Amino acid sequence: MSAFLTLDSVSAQTPEHRVLFQGLTLAIGAERVGLVGRNGSGKSTLLRIIAGMADAATGTVRRSGTIGMLVQDWPPDLSLADALGVAEGMAVLQRVLAGDGNVADFEAADWALGSRVDSALADAGVPGFALDRTMGSLSGGERTRVGIARLLIEKPDLLLLDEPTNNLDSAGREAIHSLIRGWSGGALVASHDRELLETMDRIVELTSVGVHIVGGGWTAFATQREAERSRVTQDLERSEAALREVERSAQRQREAKDRRDKAGRAFAAKGSEPKILLGAKAERAENSGGRGRRLGERFVNEAAARAEEAIAKVEVLTPLTISLPPSGIPSGAQILALEEVAVDLGERRLGPWTLSLRGPERVAVSGPNGAGKTTLLKIAAGLALPSSGTVCRLDGRIAILDQHVTLLDPEASILANFRRLNPSLNVRDAYAACARFAFRNRDAEQLVGTLSGGERLRAGLACTLAGERPPWLLILDEPTNHLDLASIELLEQALREFDGALLIVSHDPAFLKAVGMDREFGV
Repeated sequence: MSAFLTLDSVSAQTPEHRVLFQGLTLAIGAERVGLVGRNGSGKSTLLRIIAGMADAATGTVRRSGTIGMLVQDWPPDLSLADALGVAEGMAVLQRVLAGDGNVADFEAADWALGSRVDSALADAGVPGFALDRTMGSLSGGERTRVGIARLLIEKPDLLLLDEPTNNLDSAGREAIHSLIRGWSGGALVASHDRELLETMDRIVELTSVGVHIVGGGWTAFATQREAERSRVTQDLERSEAALREVERSAQRQREAKDRRDKAGRAFAAKGSEPKILLGAKAERAENSGGRGRRLGERFVNEAAARAEEAIAKVEVLTPLTISLPPSGIPSGAQILALEEVAVDLGERRLGPWTLSLRGPERVAVSGPNGAGKTTLLKIAAGLALPSSGTVCRLDGRIAILDQHVTLLDPEASILANFRRLNPSLNVRDAYAACARFAFRNRDAEQLVGTLSGGERLRAGLACTLAGERPPWLLILDEPTNHLDLASIELLEQALREFDGALLIVSHDPAFLKAVGMDREFGV
């Protein structure tokens, strides 16, 4: 298999010269390669380097084929023709057909362009869209489909996709899956979508301690990752045990020398040996003791270095754990009831919806983009009013977290946010509550605005679930959109342990399955 792209010992850095990854050697041909790593590990930077939009810090990048990147963020006033990259080609055809074309137009005319555009739009799921339509008039899913159509028109050898299924409903996600399934060239896909990653031929993981490449899809990668975590944890335990033994041995040697020195001083005090012999013995003892100290210090330093290396690997590979307090929800309590609720948005009506939650039920809200899922959640939480219908809720026992965790003040610390939202708890209790969510001691004093997406969501969970009165119902709106896989797995673990009710909007079926939803409510 010939390679469309070859990377040789490539590394990348931030503008502040912090190393993101290094030593990446990889060749990609007609295959599907997944790219994973924690937020900030350099996945998007790598795609930009491959696309020629950024330079590698070290190493070489050889492109043996054409490369196309899926674009999802478009200027709102850009025309569909410009987004598809066919504006000039269509203008040439229009001039020729109108009788205004010159010799250059006739030579440049691509008579099959119109049919290729129509076919690409149809294959991408947006048939018949007018080419003068602006991108701002399209939904997020439609804009992604236009990006797919452009790739179908250009037919590059290698596709680059950066979190392609984010913010997409099930139909949009299927369009991305279909694009990758049917692509005859290569594809490099940065994603936290485990269903999509399962279809990969290989997965590349970027970490601060090295690059890992595993053959197969997500299941194969996860299996090897767990084995690696177990191995490095065992290495850490062995290294720490060896360090303790070396330290004990050094201490025993120091104590033995102290005893010998004490005995030597007592013997010298008797005056039974000539002073010249006593001086020689003292010099030999001092030299021997110095060598022993230096040797002991070297052994301790080497053992400590091995332990530090093992600790660094465990910190990267092993996820955090959090401890959730019980909600205390009664099994039959009615928490929420919507009866024929509808919302009017101009000439458009959302609903009507009838929904009831009792006890610790777990309900997934499903529906296409634009169907009103977020509006439904806001009404359930009391953040929006319906145009008609009735709403009954247990005010004070419902909490909502959106994907950006906007209930937190980014200019304040985690601890300050917690105390603002839970004013009845003192500073000591607030620190203890933050610690249960893996923000221990000074970690709780970090500004929210400096946190990663996963850390921010964890802080939001701490502020809503660890207060004096934990909510009975937790509402989540697309909680995994901006999280890396490690953070998603941590969130899944937390929600599995939560004993209250859940109302969740998510297009990630793997996440919903892991959390264990009881039923689905379609809008």
